Amino acid sequence: MAKKRKKSNFIIQGSILAMAGILVRIIGLVYRVWLNKILGNAGISAYSTAYDVYSLFLLISSLSLPLAVSKIVSTRVAKRQMRNAYFAFIGAMILSIILGLIVAAGVYFGADWLADVWKFPSAALAIKVLAPTLFIMCILGVFRGFFQGLGTMIPTAVSQIFEQIVNAIVSIIAAMALYKAGEKIGQATAYSAAGGTLGTACGALAALLFMFFVYFMYRGPFLEKVRKDKKGRRESFLTLSKVLAVTILPVLLSSTIYNISSIIDSGIYGNIMTYVFGQGEADYNGYWGIYSNKYRLLTTAPIAIASAFSSAMIPSLITSLMLGKKKELKKKVDSTIRLNMIIAIPCGVGLSVLAGPVIQVLFPSPDLYEECVLLMRLSFFSVVVFSLSTITNAILQGIDKMKVPVINSSISLVLHLFVIVFLLAVLKLNVYGVALADIIFGLVVCILNACSIKKYLGYRQKILKTFLLPTIAAGIMGAGAYGLNKLLFLMTGSAAFSLVVSIIFAVLLYGILLFLFNIVNEEELRMIPKGYKLIPIVKKLGLMS
Repeated sequence: MAKKRKKSNFIIQGSILAMAGILVRIIGLVYRVWLNKILGNAGISAYSTAYDVYSLFLLISSLSLPLAVSKIVSTRVAKRQMRNAYFAFIGAMILSIILGLIVAAGVYFGADWLADVWKFPSAALAIKVLAPTLFIMCILGVFRGFFQGLGTMIPTAVSQIFEQIVNAIVSIIAAMALYKAGEKIGQATAYSAAGGTLGTACGALAALLFMFFVYFMYRGPFLEKVRKDKKGRRESFLTLSKVLAVTILPVLLSSTIYNISSIIDSGIYGNIMTYVFGQGEADYNGYWGIYSNKYRLLTTAPIAIASAFSSAMIPSLITSLMLGKKKELKKKVDSTIRLNMIIAIPCGVGLSVLAGPVIQVLFPSPDLYEECVLLMRLSFFSVVVFSLSTITNAILQGIDKMKVPVINSSISLVLHLFVIVFLLAVLKLNVYGVALADIIFGLVVCILNACSIKKYLGYRQKILKTFLLPTIAAGIMGAGAYGLNKLLFLMTGSAAFSLVVSIIFAVLLYGILLFLFNIVNEEELRMIPKGYKLIPIVKKLGLMS
């Protein structure tokens, strides 16, 4: 029994992080709706561009740190080398402070140039506000990776929630205040966008202070384990520095190449609109606003679940790999991929079929409403391919094939660049071309990763239970939710009421179909937090024998 609990622990930890991710996305969705009302499409466009620039440098400086530090720490903890785990953490912290200072200073002083390169000059002030956040996130990333390497996702989960709450409050207050200040000097767009990004900086600082508190609470007991550690040779700082570099570099390259396509899209889009079609920022920022603030905002929520499971899975895969338990390793891979698809597929279907009501309720009377709804129809493909590519990248990193995701993402990125230019400049598809190019990028990564996992693990994805049956169940769910939403709206005239009831109906219907189609069994239900409590209810309803 204890062994079974241990095997499912990575699923439970992933579920904790996933639930925190969902809550963070809900908070983010609520405050971004308010932010949209304050900033309008022009302000949101500047805000999103500044955030894209920030995200690019976040990738380069610190986004890979939690994963890399987690991998290094968990490897040493698995060998019971607590001293080496601690010194690896200290070495990573020193490196992150140096790197964070350099990157933050570079972005701050280069903000005007970066905004000009992206062809969104109004984003310059917002980029300057975000620059110090890069330093904070470097340190925060090491703390999160340290605790993840120890096998607990709770500090990361709580800090993410805390970060988003502070972010939401400060963003709204600062955006309103700076909009009024900027309006007086004819800089409402630039000032209000900077106000929105101030929340990101304050949220990151709040999360860092929380992680400091948790670390100092845990530091005493952990250092006691370090003192008692007499196993193995103590690794020198030079050795650990080399290990850090060797581990971080492939993760950094993989994360950067994998994520950079969606980040540089705004720069490609702005430049093509400017130089190919002769448009100014005011002409195209409305379209970019609906893509960056609505489409990407809504589709990234389900993808965050895949990211959460990826973070939780790495230490567990490393342990199984080091112990030579290949069968257990393949089972963990199978469980994680299937669970992600069971969640991602219905989320994508729901966003696609209920696109109109979702946009109408969350963004009342938006500009370019029809264009936004049409864009949202692509949600299914985006959510599925990026959820799957995220989790398969983590699997390859977890089985110590660090170079493989770099190669696969590089091939996809080169193809993406050709496709996006063709769709924008030749076919003139506007932001739809950006969305389609991103989907093709994610799909190519999925295919290449699947081939690599099969090669190195001998694992073949179970098409029927992983993809086909969940898609059929989600299709039935989507048809039912769409029909019910139409009927309720005709009866009540309330878009919000109709949408909420339709979503609740969709969740219940999909849950029932999971058991009717035998997609989920009792063992898998026990693996999720509090899942065992659902088993008697499901059996009473006759959905499980």
